[in-house]
Amino acid sequence: MFIFGAGYTAGNLSKKLTEQGWTVYGTTRRQERFDEIAQSGAHPLLIDDPTVSERLSTCSHVLISAGPSENGDPTLNDYRSVFVENRFEWVGYLSTTGVYGGTDGEWVDEETPLHPTTTRGQQRKSAEEAWSEVPNLPLHIFRLAGIYGPGRGPFSKVKSGKAQRIIKKDQVFSRIHVEDIVQVLCASIAAGTDGGVYNVCDNYPAPPQDVIGYAAELLGLPIPPAIAFEDANLSPMGRSFYAENKRVANERIKLELEVALKYPDYKAGLGALVRLEKGL
Repeated sequence: MFIFGAGYTAGNLSKKLTEQGWTVYGTTRRQERFDEIAQSGAHPLLIDDPTVSERLSTCSHVLISAGPSENGDPTLNDYRSVFVENRFEWVGYLSTTGVYGGTDGEWVDEETPLHPTTTRGQQRKSAEEAWSEVPNLPLHIFRLAGIYGPGRGPFSKVKSGKAQRIIKKDQVFSRIHVEDIVQVLCASIAAGTDGGVYNVCDNYPAPPQDVIGYAAELLGLPIPPAIAFEDANLSPMGRSFYAENKRVANERIKLELEVALKYPDYKAGLGALVRLEKGL
């Protein structure tokens, strides 16, 4: 497996694959991340290492986790010829449910037209389209909801006393535990299909203030104060997450990939994280 962008999700996939005997390569832009990538079981490489093309050509599977920019998808820009000239068994692209835009809380599935309103969503949509145009590529697109898991979740903010329950009328978010993302990716690899598009999220879109409140309950801490969205001191990035409101359906991963989610809702996922922190 060759991974472009060996970050949080890709690192968890690396651990799973190397336990199964895979050889994994993972790229980064910063050499100071080499130790972290190596700890996941992957062989770290700088993205501009002159051996990237050669090593990529020896791999049967590829995961693109590095995000696009205003200049397009960097992996495709730099290594298009390798993808055109080689026949890979599986190519996965990690996208976002942000490509759907907002639907005023209505449900979306993989057949819903894409109308992103944020810059990030628009760039992901363009990247999906660009990858889809590469001939004979067994492309699997995974549209990820908000990711949480060990080391990434609401607990640190709640513990610090800086958490707020931001209230925006009828706002919901879909989310997914990183272990379930890895489960979906492994199921897709095992299925050996020529391609597909999959929403990767849990079963229960929920208001963000409910998630923060439940995290506080699990920790035995006071429920953080409620604050209206209009009054919240959010960064432009934070505010952009509230610009779109939708419920994301996940039936395809269950039907086509036969995935049974380990954490089907945020309560199951957060409960497991608290138990992990306590060593239970």
